[in-house]
Amino acid sequence: MSKPCYLDLEQARSALSELGIVLSQRQMQRAAETDGHGRRKLPFFIDPIDKKLKIDRNTLLRIYIDRQVAAENSAITLDLD
Repeated sequence: MSKPCYLDLEQARSALSELGIVLSQRQMQRAAETDGHGRRKLPFFIDPIDKKLKIDRNTLLRIYIDRQVAAENSAITLDLD
């Protein structure tokens, strides 16, 4: 198990931009806000020490990689022969 690296909203946005996923500050805030059922689009949590939203870097990147793999698996394979 790798050592966790917790990111705040801006650091998470920067980590995603390194992958070519450019999000505005508002888009990141919306992903971290809770909906009417108390759920978030991304698994941010409130740090008990500094009371700021945090997310594990590996978790954030894994979510995007998992979505990419799912999209690739569901794509129609074209037979070009």
